[in-house]
Amino acid sequence: MNRRPGGAQHIPRPTAWAHGDPPPWFGRQRELSVADVIARLPDGVGQRPTTPRSATARSSAVLAALVDGARGAEVLLTKRSATLRSHRGEISFPGGRLDPGETPWQAAVREAYEEVMLDPSLVVARAELAHVETIVSDSYIVPVVGELAAKPDVRPSATGEVDRVLWVPLVELAEPETFRTERWGAETGFEMYFYELDDETVWGATGRILFDLLRTIYA
Repeated sequence: MNRRPGGAQHIPRPTAWAHGDPPPWFGRQRELSVADVIARLPDGVGQRPTTPRSATARSSAVLAALVDGARGAEVLLTKRSATLRSHRGEISFPGGRLDPGETPWQAAVREAYEEVMLDPSLVVARAELAHVETIVSDSYIVPVVGELAAKPDVRPSATGEVDRVLWVPLVELAEPETFRTERWGAETGFEMYFYELDDETVWGATGRILFDLLRTIYA
């Protein structure tokens, strides 16, 4: 199998690690429309309980905005600026911390507007994915899925948080030459998910959220 080259992101791989198993969807991945994807996801936003294990975890939300493209549903991703203090140069969903009184959906669409000028009125709330807790940043992340009727004119905003905007087909992320897993740490280890594109590598919390999305729609 020929792997795609991926990007130059710094991957803090530990000394003890091993290659992981292929995902459960290999052989079943195919192009799906946004309507097909939404039909395979749990209905609604705000239906899952918010139960962080860490009392100090900071509540955050990210937006997985979907639109139909030439190869089925595409997801909006961003490349974080190389000048940021944390997660610099990484590929992520638009998103960030919740302001006081905000719901995860409100925070996700607000952050998407602040980062890439995505008009919140264009995004329809459709689903909520499994919540993710991170150790390094001590964040509790609620991923919400939104639908777009057409591909909008989005671009990095003047805030300087984002260097690049990407639209990536979900089927491309699921393909064997793109996706792989690793187990980090001794014994069984912690499973990490990587998506190697032609010039970028998606991993970390974003990789975990995408894995949950792909596993669900290709079940």
